Amino acid sequence: MTLTPKVCWLPAPDAMRQTIIGQFAAWVEGAYNIVIGDYDTLWKWSVQDIDRFWLALWRFGGIVADGDPTQVRIGDTLDTTRWFSDTKLNYAEHALSGQPDDKLALLGRSETRDPCQYSWGELRAQVAHVRAGLLRLGVKAGDRVVGYLPNIPEAVIVMLACASIGAIWSSCPPEFGVRSVIDRFGQIDPVVLFTIDGYRYGGKEINRSGEVEAIRAALPTLKATVAIGYLDPCATLPSGAVSWDELVAEEQPLDFVRFPFSHPLYILYSSGTTGLPKSIMHGHGGILLTHLRDLCLHHNLKSDGRFFWFTTTGWMMWNYMVSGLLAGSAIVCFDGSPVFPDLGTLWNIAAETKTTLLGLSAPFIMSCCKAGLKPGADFDLSALQSLGSTGAPLVADGFEWFYKAVKPDIPLASISGGTDICSIFVGHAPILPVWAGEISGRALGADVHAYSADGESLINQEGEMVITQPLPSMPVGLWGDDTGLFYRQTYFLDFPGLWRHGDWITITERGSCIISGRSDATLNRGGVRFGTAEYYAIVESLPEVTDSLVIHHEDTAGGMGKLLLFIVPAPSVAVDDDLRSRITARLRQDLSPRHVPDKIIEVQAVPKTLSGKKLEVPVKRILAGQPATEVASAGSLANPESLTWFEQAAKSLDLLN
Repeated sequence: MTLTPKVCWLPAPDAMRQTIIGQFAAWVEGAYNIVIGDYDTLWKWSVQDIDRFWLALWRFGGIVADGDPTQVRIGDTLDTTRWFSDTKLNYAEHALSGQPDDKLALLGRSETRDPCQYSWGELRAQVAHVRAGLLRLGVKAGDRVVGYLPNIPEAVIVMLACASIGAIWSSCPPEFGVRSVIDRFGQIDPVVLFTIDGYRYGGKEINRSGEVEAIRAALPTLKATVAIGYLDPCATLPSGAVSWDELVAEEQPLDFVRFPFSHPLYILYSSGTTGLPKSIMHGHGGILLTHLRDLCLHHNLKSDGRFFWFTTTGWMMWNYMVSGLLAGSAIVCFDGSPVFPDLGTLWNIAAETKTTLLGLSAPFIMSCCKAGLKPGADFDLSALQSLGSTGAPLVADGFEWFYKAVKPDIPLASISGGTDICSIFVGHAPILPVWAGEISGRALGADVHAYSADGESLINQEGEMVITQPLPSMPVGLWGDDTGLFYRQTYFLDFPGLWRHGDWITITERGSCIISGRSDATLNRGGVRFGTAEYYAIVESLPEVTDSLVIHHEDTAGGMGKLLLFIVPAPSVAVDDDLRSRITARLRQDLSPRHVPDKIIEVQAVPKTLSGKKLEVPVKRILAGQPATEVASAGSLANPESLTWFEQAAKSLDLLN
């Protein structure tokens, strides 16, 4: 038995009637003559009768396609499964259809330029113009089109235009360094590059003209560059480039070509912290169907909604945000710093745009908590119906702060998934409670388990996150992996034939889930394993600590090894014996003696990716003697200079003795 945490929110008694997931459950009851009284029953049916679940979602969601969807899947194993192989469809057709011309579709907010917005009619017209421009440039189905673009409306428009003709989209944000962009785009041989001249971030102008030229020079397959004057609308175009105005000059009707369900829609990338990032291909149908599940059933996003998730074009949450259009919702793009001029920026945008579904990272929520913000009192969040949290596990303090300081009567939807599936494995549903520090349940159709090392499915015990049945948004492949060998080695070797995701997860007897960190960054002392999330929650709850990183250096002789805690102190705080003693006492008290670090070391910064993930494994490898250039791609990091300290420490400091 596990202790039941605090219940922060409960669904209304009539939630099964008032929510989209409840309406779906009623549809399933009528279609299949079964009784579904609650979420647990619905989830069990969705994984026990997986073909009928996805076909039911297809029909409930009104998927428009050529062919017969009743052949739901073929293939004997997870890695060979192909979905709806007798159908053809187009993601962009669904994203752009069904809404009146004068209804609001997209809002743009930015540090760099004035606010803008598009109605559905204007959005469709812009996609049609870009589509015509791409065809003039010779782009055809299967070609790769890439964007070195911030989260601006043009990025959404180009992605949808590419999808309409079957070209494959891929994007990186302009804060990525040249090497990081080339490591990604250089793998996929793009024919067209969309880019900007520069942008503003944190009140500073950042010119990217030099980076653009270096990227163009490194991509020999480019046939054209389309330049958007973003920082300076009058900026000189790169040599030989086409302006945005030139691209959209020709008016053509909007059309969509339907492709097989698994035709690639876009390419996402793994984080790039251990060499070249994987180029992960996602298909039109898998993304369409799975994002309908996520946004409509799990987030209850409706056609009168407004969907704002703070993200960049380099994170899967950007693709997730664009799919708000599938629900008929307006989406909100924001390009800028989330903390400029202060931590109230995102809350202010949510209020001003009347956002109904707001998505933030767990670290940002905790920053607001530690700063004592009260967004519910300071901003008009009356339109807000749900808050999403991802990027890291959100601890109980974050939940409790939200319900005190933001809004007490809406769900806080903590979710977890990944770039690998561009969707969620576990998350919230509006007919489930919200428990402090937990994710409410396993996603529909996602047969998620916590596995022991010998393959036993665990309840109330931490184990490896393993998925035992296929999902439509599992990759259609990795670019360049023609035999599928790398794909199988990446996901299906540790538990043969099953997907190992690389997270530690606990599934409680209530069906809720706790993600406790990456399994490949796990701390293991004397055979006792523990994740890093709970460790950080305790250390960073101290007002004297701004950030932290914990590394376990294993003892090759089979001993306990060394547990090293690196901390970034708050301004004017000394990392002295008194602070070290208090940190040690808290860890010993709240976790166990095994969690007490052997050394607590002051650092200026914790190395992180651009999406805010701590680089535990790369730092561990650096401390073991590997060069920083071999374990992490500097261009994918928010603060690449932070690795220098660890590299020098590995050579000069006696950290491991």
